Parts: sequence; structure tokens; C-alpha cells
Amino acid sequence: MAAAAGGRRAKAKGAVGRRRPRAAVPGAEGRPRAAAGRPVDEEVSSDSETESPSLGRRRRREAAAAEEEIDETPQEKKLRLAKLYLEELRQYEEERAADEEEEETPADLIGDRLKEDVLEQKGRLQRLVAKDVQLPDPASIRVLRGHQLPVTCLVISPDDKFIFSASKDGTVIKWDVESGKRLCVVPGGKKGTEQQNMGHASHVLCMAISSDGKYLATGDRNKLIMIWDAATCKRLHIFTGHHDAVSGLSFRKGTHQLYSASHDRCVKVWDVAENAYVETLFGHQDVITGLDSLSRECCVTAGGRDGTVRLWKIPEESQLVFCGHQGSIDCIQLINEEHMVSGADDGSVALWGLTKKKPLALARQAHGMQDTRGLQEPYWISAVAALRNSDLLATGSHSASVKLWKCGEGFRKLEPLWDIPLVGFVNSLKKSR
Repeated sequence: MAAAAGGRRAKAKGAVGRRRPRAAVPGAEGRPRAAAGRPVDEEVSSDSETESPSLGRRRRREAAAAEEEIDETPQEKKLRLAKLYLEELRQYEEERAADEEEEETPADLIGDRLKEDVLEQKGRLQRLVAKDVQLPDPASIRVLRGHQLPVTCLVISPDDKFIFSASKDGTVIKWDVESGKRLCVVPGGKKGTEQQNMGHASHVLCMAISSDGKYLATGDRNKLIMIWDAATCKRLHIFTGHHDAVSGLSFRKGTHQLYSASHDRCVKVWDVAENAYVETLFGHQDVITGLDSLSRECCVTAGGRDGTVRLWKIPEESQLVFCGHQGSIDCIQLINEEHMVSGADDGSVALWGLTKKKPLALARQAHGMQDTRGLQEPYWISAVAALRNSDLLATGSHSASVKLWKCGEGFRKLEPLWDIPLVGFVNSLKKSR
């Protein structure tokens, strides 16, 4: 898990097979052709002598497989791919069983894995991992330093090898997880210099990375969305269109479709691969403070002081409105395709089902109370993170700790697990796989 802690952030108001051509034999021009049944003695180049019989057999098998693939029907192709998938699952589960010395047979493991895949596609998967979580040793927590002003957001690459972070100084940094070293630093610049310089010229408020790790998107207070090559940190494009600070970004899983949210109360859809704007969604009555998405063509947003969480169904051009918090809703994340978690400045953490307009579970004063000028007020929830398709959550505030939570069966209960000490104001939380 990675956390961005710093000063308090200002609160917002088919391949086709073909035969190989016959190799030309040097000096063969003008030689007599062999009569039927009568071979002609000729010299063969040394290159041809290196081809072994096994190599020839392999090439014949590849050619035969290519021809079979061309001739197979769609149903036969589905069956072949299903068999390949099951074989890969069998090998994977056998290796895992050998490593972990599990008592289940490979057939049982494959069956469990297939059930998980079906539940994940339906958006209902809940892996029970919270019971196995142990409190980390404080000495094992690594602190990465490099920004000059408070860190506002971060993401972890899909392969868990890199962390990208950004801050109020406009800097974007790429870190190596294993060594903790800075691999790339894109410095911020002065306002109005975005076209001449590489980086942002104002506070970077949000960022997202595509599920294939190809694109990184960052949004700032100057209404700009910058697209980067995640491998080289080279800027590829700038999207303009929002009329206020960009406060939320998320790539749709498995695609290069990007959703953005802003203090202008709008959600916009972009096609990053084509550098194209797609559409704008309206509905919130206050600044949008958070946004998330998964595989489906929809996204969820937190509407700040309008007191609503919204699910945007983009193909249907409709939205669902959820109410449950008493204060400003400041952060949100999907757990799976059917459930989400949100946090508010009234100190509450809510679990939602996307078919219910009220929370399935609500933890009030989740991080306790603080004394503010003689008044007891709850620590407001500034960040939430979910281990996808599981029962494990994390929340952040400025209470000097990150809290881990266990979701009950059906996401109808929230149970506190551990407090991880962390000094500072938690602006962003992300979990690795």
C-alpha cells in the first residue's frame, strides 16, 4: 500500500499462414531440371545443411497448425481457446499448490478459480483476505522524499514496480518500488508556461494510469489534463475543456478511455489513444471531489457538499444518485463492479451497493474525535482505498494513522482491523495487487 502524506490539502468548495518461398541455390541457373524419378546431383549450400530434421518437423507442425486455424469455425476456435485457458489454469494452480503445500487437488483449485472469474465478471467477487492481514513492522515502512511541497496524489503501476506521485509544487516523480530511487522527475513551471515547458504550472490534484501501464494522466488546478508516456515520462498531449480545477481522473480498465471530474461540476470522457474529446456529463450541484471506474462503461463520483454519490451509466445516458453522508463527500473508490466505499468530512465511511440508494454499512467517527478550539469534531476522511474484489479497505485522515478495515459478508458491515502510524495529512491512498 502507498500513501501520500503531507500538509493539509485545501478543501474544495488474426495472422494468416503462408508457405515459405523456396530458397535459391547459388549457381543453379541453367542446370537441367530433374526428370521424373531421376534425381540430379547438385551441390547444396552450407546454410541448408544446418537445418536439422527436428527443425523441419517443427516447421511442418507450425504450418499445419496455421492451416487448421484458418479452417476452424468460430465454435471450434472458442473450444480451442477454452481448452488453452483451462490448461494454463491447471498449470498455474499446480505450481501454486506445490509452493503453498495446499491439500486441495488441482481440479478443486481450477473449479474455485473459475467461480472467482465468473463472480469477477458479474462484479460480485469478494476475496476474503482481511483475516490474513498482519500489522506491519513500523521499521519496514519506507519513506520516499523528493517533492518540495505536500504530495497530493499517487498511483501504482499495474505490475507494482513503479509509483508515480505529484504535489503542489507541480512536480511529477516516477519511483522504483524495489530500490526507492527516483527514475524520472518532471519539474513544475510558472503559470502560463505549460506549452513551452514539459510539466505542470500549478498544483497537481489527481492522476491515473491505464491498466496496461502505457499512459499516465495528471490533472491540475489550471484546468489542464496532461497525458504522459508512463515508460519515459514524455508528455504526449494536453486536454483542455474543463472550466475549473481537475479533481479526479480514472482510466476505464482494459481500455484507453479516460474519465475526468472537475470543480466545474462536470464529468468528461476522453479517448486518449486518439487524443479526442468524447462527451460531457452534467448532474452534480457542487464541486466533484473524487472519481473512480473499473471495466464497465460507467464511473462513480463524489459530489462534495451536494451530499451525493453518483453512478454514471454512459451508454444509457443516465445516472443514479446515492445519499447517506451528513457532510461533504470527499473521496470514493469502487471495490468491485457492484460495490463502492466513500468517505466524508463528518468522519463517516460508507459501503454502498450500486443497486441501493442508501449505504449498506456506515462507520461514524471512523478515525475518532479531535479537539478544535474547545469543540469536539470528528477527523474528516480524506482518502479511501480498496483492494479490488476483496474485503480489505484502508482509510486516511490527519489522525496520525491509516486505518485498515474488514468488510463483512455482502459488504453489510465494517470492522476495524489495524492502525498504521503515519504522521501528516493523508491526501491519497493506493493499494498494490
